[in-house]
This record gives sequence, C-alpha cells and structure tokens, in this order.
Amino acid sequence: MAEQTAGGTTVVEPRVTIDAPRASRKLEGTLYRGSTGMWSWVLHRITGVAIYFFLLVHILDTALVRLSPEAYNAVIGTYKTPIMNLGEIALVMAIVFHALNGLRIILVDFWSKGPKYQRAMFWIVLVVWAVLIAGFLPRQLMNLVADFQ
Repeated sequence: MAEQTAGGTTVVEPRVTIDAPRASRKLEGTLYRGSTGMWSWVLHRITGVAIYFFLLVHILDTALVRLSPEAYNAVIGTYKTPIMNLGEIALVMAIVFHALNGLRIILVDFWSKGPKYQRAMFWIVLVVWAVLIAGFLPRQLMNLVADFQ
C-alpha cells in the first residue's frame, strides 16, 4: 500500500505472506508413534499390569491358608485346570518379556549409545524371548495335555 509522507515522498510497503507449514501426511515413526519404541512401551505396560494382578491374586490366595486351610485347598484345586495351565503359560511369557525388556530399557536410559540402538535391542529382546519360551513351552504343553487325560 502506498502512503504519502509529509515530504511528498511515497512509501510503498511490500505485501508479504507467509504460509503456515503443512502437516506431513506421511506418518513417520518416532520413538513412541507406531514404531518399535511404542510397541515396546505398550507391551511393557501390559505385561507389568498383568504381573501386578497375578501377584495380587497370589498374595490373596496364599493368605487364605491362615484363615482356612480347607478354603486354601479348594482354591488351589481350581488352579489345576487346563485353563489355568494356559494362564501359567501366558504368565511366564509375560514375565520373561517384561524382564528382558526391562533390561533393554535400562540400557536405553543409562548407556550413552542406548537410544541409537534401541530398535535393534528390541528385536534382540524378541529373539531371546522366543528362544527362552521355546525351551519352556514343550514341557508346559505336556502338563496341559496331561490335564486333559
């Protein structure tokens, strides 16, 4: 816009428009958005909560022995079912993952190169977890089959 000044000169102010940055339509993974870091975080929280509830139930059913040994025996008897055997398998799987991922988190937090290698360490955790579970599962599945007989 032109503006007349007292000395008779005209000052022209240029029009400058600045466009707002456009949001990227491509969702790029960050440490916690859709990448291995997020899934590691989610699985760590889920397994942690599951282990917490197991410990809560375990403490409560063990406390029954003080109140009534018969009630304790009845509760323990309900645990010797195929469904509870599957629950034990899930519990061991959760504990092993939670422990290994906890070690990975310690390395990410306290090792100077941890953030750089956090993705590789997650895959290492999954491989070690699979190997450990593969060693545990055959024996536990034999117990499961024995429950059906």
